[in-house]
Amino acid sequence: MQGRTHNCGQLRLANVGEEVKLVGWYENLRKVSKNLGFLILRDFYGTTQIVVETEEIMEQLSSINYESTIEIIGTVRERSSKNANLPTGEIEVVPSKLTVLGKCRYNELPFQINHSKEADENVRLKYRYLDLRNPQVKSKIVLRSKVVADLRASMIGHDFMEITTPILTCSSPEGARDYLVPARNHPGKFYALPQAPQQFKQLLMTSGIDRYFQIAPCFRDEDARADRSPGEFYQLDMEMAFADQEDVFEILEDVLPPIFAKYGIYHEASKPPFKRIPYLEAMDKYGSDKPDLRISLIVQDATEVLAECGFGPFAGNKVKAVVAENFKGTRKQIDKMCADVEVVSGQKAYWFRLDDKGELTGGISKFVVDHKDAVVSALGLKAGDFVALSAGDLKTAQKTAGVIRKTIGASFEGYMKKDCYEFCWVVDFPMYEIGEESGELEFCHNPFSMPQGGLQALETMNPLDILAYQYDLVCNGVELSSGAVRNHDPEIMVKAFQLVGLGEEDVKAKFPAMYNAFCYGAPPHAGIAPGVDRMIMLIAGEDSIREIIPFPMNKNAQDVMMGAPATVSEKQLADVHIKIVEDKKDE
Repeated sequence: MQGRTHNCGQLRLANVGEEVKLVGWYENLRKVSKNLGFLILRDFYGTTQIVVETEEIMEQLSSINYESTIEIIGTVRERSSKNANLPTGEIEVVPSKLTVLGKCRYNELPFQINHSKEADENVRLKYRYLDLRNPQVKSKIVLRSKVVADLRASMIGHDFMEITTPILTCSSPEGARDYLVPARNHPGKFYALPQAPQQFKQLLMTSGIDRYFQIAPCFRDEDARADRSPGEFYQLDMEMAFADQEDVFEILEDVLPPIFAKYGIYHEASKPPFKRIPYLEAMDKYGSDKPDLRISLIVQDATEVLAECGFGPFAGNKVKAVVAENFKGTRKQIDKMCADVEVVSGQKAYWFRLDDKGELTGGISKFVVDHKDAVVSALGLKAGDFVALSAGDLKTAQKTAGVIRKTIGASFEGYMKKDCYEFCWVVDFPMYEIGEESGELEFCHNPFSMPQGGLQALETMNPLDILAYQYDLVCNGVELSSGAVRNHDPEIMVKAFQLVGLGEEDVKAKFPAMYNAFCYGAPPHAGIAPGVDRMIMLIAGEDSIREIIPFPMNKNAQDVMMGAPATVSEKQLADVHIKIVEDKKDE
């Protein structure tokens, strides 16, 4: 029988004298002599020291490679030299029998298991099953399981029903590239993997389901970032019938803080209600639509006092300022800060200081001297203050100032409270914007959102002035989710799409199920879908989202462990009516 009597994290002094059976991985052996050695046995739960005191078992171990799985039968005794850092550090097991269960056939491993995080990332991902043996790495996956379980329990406790939605569906314009799946029985036609369950959850609301949620897999053909995994991700998808924005806020403000406080590396999380910041105010005060409220710095406008100061980059532009009080940074640190801002934003940062005597110094101070009194008054400056500046059109100046604010907060002491989770809602997003590439009117966020003011706003207002019932949930400068009160009225929906050049027939063609369903009487409804991966990344204090995903792709959207994406046979292609055509290069 394979059954162990205990796991490797379980034995204590109370077990001394018992005969036990342990199983696990052969982690290490410190050999003292031919008949004495200290073996570390590791399983999912922890480690136990095995003291080998016979020449027979020492010889047996000489033929076994590290990371083989073994079974130990032996007697528990008290350790003479205890290890207070281990739960099992007061005992050891003296083996009477050792059995190999699964032999590791390699003398050398790709990396030391307990130091796998120091290895090259692609090597870690190729041997992810070894990487996950590292207790540090494994702990993040255990954390993920616990957080998801608590999220699920909390949603059910709030009377939400868990419903799974289809994975094979139709292509839908969600803002990213679809993953397409050819339909074997329908030549030339394709399924798409859902970028989100958006339409299905809205259809559930029209079906009479009152509160829906799922831990939903979503698929988007996007490039990787530190906080975004390419290919697939999971979100806590939810929707509520007969609900508005405040109903959604109330649920998430009740669900999320306890989980962050319970599992997070910081044990302090914002208490409800979270701060609400209109989008335009967020851009004006923080230079970002995902402000990190742990940072005390605020963006100020300096256009009136500095645009005509004679400094070329300011002329005719908006000028934004970030004031850091009682600044202690060195010139070398300032130069690094400016370089970092330029790398992130693609724009230069400028600066000057008010020294301890209240005199202007450094950076562009010679251009500010003649305007000193106006600048000091406008920005509320005091001796010892440091001023960092950005310039450009409004959006460029704001975004660069946002990067400045974030960089100063992270790089210098005294401007950021680091040991907490600060949540906020960014609300009142514009319904429309002018696309940077197209130059045409486009939806700013979610095309299914309800415009504030309804049909009358669409018919009478400048589209760029229309706000939507759209909201983002932000935590520590990371966007966890976008949500909205949905546009459930076909007449309003058609008008909203007409403004971006799509007529009623286009709406019917692109969203036939939802349009038709709404024509049968739809309830007002609202929802949101916080990203599970990003939440757990924040809770775990990890900088890379790949650390909290069991089997992540690399930055190039490759699964180097499984070899995906991969070529397939001609027969497989023929079955789905596809032929690969190579690009013809110009000779």
